[in-house]
Amino acid sequence: MKLVLIGIQGSGKSTQGNLLSKQLGIPYLSTGHIFRELAKTKTKLGAFVKLVMTSGLLIPDDKTIEIVNSYLSKSEYKKGYILDGFPRTDEQAKKFTNHVDKVILLEVPDREALWRLSHRVTTEKRDDDTLDALRKRIELFHKNSSRVINYYEKQGKLVTIDGTNDIKQVNKDILNSLGKKLEKNKVEDWKKDHKSLIAIVGMNGSGKSESADFFSKKKLPVISFGDILNEKVEEMNLPQTEEIHRKMRNDIRKEHGFEGFAVLNIGKIKKALDKNMTVVIDGMRSWEEYLYLKKQLPDVNVYILALHADKEIRYERIKNRKKRNKLYGEDRDLHELIETHMGPAIAYADFLIKNNYSLEDLHDKLEHIYRVIYYS
Repeated sequence: MKLVLIGIQGSGKSTQGNLLSKQLGIPYLSTGHIFRELAKTKTKLGAFVKLVMTSGLLIPDDKTIEIVNSYLSKSEYKKGYILDGFPRTDEQAKKFTNHVDKVILLEVPDREALWRLSHRVTTEKRDDDTLDALRKRIELFHKNSSRVINYYEKQGKLVTIDGTNDIKQVNKDILNSLGKKLEKNKVEDWKKDHKSLIAIVGMNGSGKSESADFFSKKKLPVISFGDILNEKVEEMNLPQTEEIHRKMRNDIRKEHGFEGFAVLNIGKIKKALDKNMTVVIDGMRSWEEYLYLKKQLPDVNVYILALHADKEIRYERIKNRKKRNKLYGEDRDLHELIETHMGPAIAYADFLIKNNYSLEDLHDKLEHIYRVIYYS
């Protein structure tokens, strides 16, 4: 199923897009996220997109069509998609070659949308969320959307939904318009064909915990390999120092091999996979742990997600921690890369994220990887 969501900013497209994605089992793609990612890049296109966005104007049709078509050619969209923020002009609609099943128009008065946006600005401020820019984008939407709406209405694909209702009612109305019946406030979810294990690997301070939190909010169970070590140190009432941690890690590996942390956690992992299609491991280190997981879970796709951040950035992050804020330095880095056999695991990663920037940037990158793994 291929859907397009249309509505002024603040109409609830993002909320409904994410909700429908989970219910219908198809990925949600916001062109706003794509453009914001581009605006962060140090390229001519990125600089151009940033300039246009901060002025509150629209990206030119030819560039927008090129970017959207490129994204929709990826494998995670082959079974369908929910598209938010495109097409915005009749030219885009006419030149958009991808088949669209339904176009859902969320109708919300300008005053209601601005009221919603004023609350979002204070909590989730973006670079382009100035009041003038918001008003200009709403004006541009009205100027351009009538032709887009007429275009899809003539094709019999347009569905108009009252977006002023509460989230559940709007969602119910959308599903009903798609011929879906709600039963106990749920619809049949798309079923994954196989189970997956996402093993997060990276140097101290690279963003492993933040990534684990992201997946946890996606309702994926997270198993932290480091919990065993931290619990043992606390039980023995020892200080959280690099020397103590290194000794404890070495003791575990002497007893169980370099796959020791995977061996000690395999029971938890199998139990989690019994009830879930995707499970996340926070803090896998050695190459041997990866091989052990592959051997123990032959019917599960094991993905390595590596995180990288520049050394100075990692050290600064660690210094600002409330706990274990002295566990950093080149000595520790070399120990993890060489003595714990982390180097091969990072080098062999299925996905690599450079995490030098904002938390929003990290989440955008993780969202993309999550879609690739979940929908492929």
